[in-house]
Amino acid sequence: MNGASREALASARERLDALTDNTSVDAAKLAGELAAVTALLDREVSLRRVITDPAQSGEAKAELAGRLLGGQVGGETLDLVSGMVRSRWSQSRDLVDALEELAATADLTAAQRGGALDNVEDEIFRFGRIVSSNTELRAALTDRGATAAAKSELLRSLLGGKANAVTERLVIRLVTQPRGRSLEAGLESLSTLAAERRNRMVATVTSAVPLSDVQRARLGAVLAKLYGRQMHLNLDVDPEVLGGISVRVGDEVIDGTIADRLAEASRRMAG
Repeated sequence: MNGASREALASARERLDALTDNTSVDAAKLAGELAAVTALLDREVSLRRVITDPAQSGEAKAELAGRLLGGQVGGETLDLVSGMVRSRWSQSRDLVDALEELAATADLTAAQRGGALDNVEDEIFRFGRIVSSNTELRAALTDRGATAAAKSELLRSLLGGKANAVTERLVIRLVTQPRGRSLEAGLESLSTLAAERRNRMVATVTSAVPLSDVQRARLGAVLAKLYGRQMHLNLDVDPEVLGGISVRVGDEVIDGTIADRLAEASRRMAG
């Protein structure tokens, strides 16, 4: 992707991260619904063109998405898709590519929550090696004359009970909805997404006032250097901290707020 589509995808990724960082959101359900929307827009070319038409206002396109998907998907999925159709896309296909990526990322997030992301990444890699060494299996999985149901059944017989459920879902979607890609390219893309998810950390930042874009970028760079990994910032504003910021990464808290320093001074005087 390039130009407007690259920016739209970056925004969509941020919105997905914000959603899935909330553990009350069912990441697996979100993944399934995003995959269903992907299949719909991949199949309905005219609809895809309408909701990416730059001549139409973002709100009009979001309203159309709401009428089409309302009652069919959950509120989180609808909000995410509505935000995406409000964005500008260089090509209508780019929107579908982005939805497909977000569906896979949501599934990988579900695996990460369950402590199985490393296993899923390894299983995708090993499945790719098996396919590359078995010409008959590859031919069966890429046969254009075979139905999606037949391919799904074959994959379930191979992976069911042996691989993580997320791995099974990702591979079945890739094989039954290749969207013009080779099987190898699709598996490589999934491996890349899994690696990016594994290397990502989340920092919850609390400040007395909202941080500016410059401050957010500077803080993100500092934390990424400190932890040696990509850092996503969840920002919260709490006037009671009085000043400074508090950063929580996992179980570790870096507190530089005035309230914390006052509390420490009070403890010392009391002691």
